[in-house]
Amino acid sequence: MTRVTVLTGGSTPERDVAFAGAAQVVQALRQRGYAVTVVDTVDGPLSAEAERQIVVPSVGRTPPTDVQLKALEDRELGAGLVELPEIADADLVFLVLHGRPGEGGTLQALLEAAGIAYTGSGPLGSALAMDKDVGKRLFQWAQVPTAPWVMWPADRSAVEALGFPLVVKPSKVGSTVGLTVVNRYPDVEPAVATAHRFDDEVMLERFIPGRELTCGVLDDRALAVGEIIPSHEIFDYECKYTPGMSQEIFPADLPGPVAAQVQALALAVHRALKLRDFSRVDFKLDPEGTPYCLEANTLPGLTRTSLLPQSAAAVGMGFPELCDTICQLTLRRAVPRNKVGASGSR
Repeated sequence: MTRVTVLTGGSTPERDVAFAGAAQVVQALRQRGYAVTVVDTVDGPLSAEAERQIVVPSVGRTPPTDVQLKALEDRELGAGLVELPEIADADLVFLVLHGRPGEGGTLQALLEAAGIAYTGSGPLGSALAMDKDVGKRLFQWAQVPTAPWVMWPADRSAVEALGFPLVVKPSKVGSTVGLTVVNRYPDVEPAVATAHRFDDEVMLERFIPGRELTCGVLDDRALAVGEIIPSHEIFDYECKYTPGMSQEIFPADLPGPVAAQVQALALAVHRALKLRDFSRVDFKLDPEGTPYCLEANTLPGLTRTSLLPQSAAAVGMGFPELCDTICQLTLRRAVPRNKVGASGSR
């Protein structure tokens, strides 16, 4: 029986999102016959009772507070994770994490150095996608339209040249945490201060009006394009993770050529960022019909309201099959432990 350790939790604002996704992944993998253990990057291996209490499919309306996050950060296991038998002896580690420590390449490099097979993109692709500034530069290189932007600090003239409204957001945080839409220049600095609570780099990006689209990528092929209609002005944390706060339509009601264009752009982004196995790429479709790429997600959400599972379901792939496919893609490239060199490189 294949041994899978689901690595989840973490000390980022998306901790609850990770647990909610892990709840579904654990259930799906056990249904498919895998032997599953759950490890939190903060508290280590979870007992069956702890699993029942905290690995649950619901997500709160707001992320953890700064005080809660600081306490979690102080308990992070860090490099000690790879010394846990539940990690070191697993056939593969299924990553259900969000935010820079678990999604931005550092953890991937740690697992890579230890010769441990894990799901998703490698260290380089993870880092490229996590940094929205670098990502957008690569979108441009790949000829994928993206909204104009500047990084803070920036001259007032450069900010105003983008036009209002503007999106002000942390450069390396997901789930719209710390994001603000501003309509005039005096509101920029307070929005930057909000974003700085979550990241040392802040991006100012022209707000693109229009329809919110997303497209999953699995095994180097684009899945179905979906449309999100949030209850709020933007697809924010509450709308993402509260059932009923958004309409999610898969496949999106789009002309065939537009859907095909979005799929082609999603695949171009996936390849330009050197991503692996699966991802989800988000777009805005402006009133003139031009799709603008917002960002790529290397470890997209796997909660019951998440978009990648819906993108897969729209092409006939249920959630257990999606999780199984991700595991098989990982095992396909894994190097047997007895073939890993003495240095741990592979």
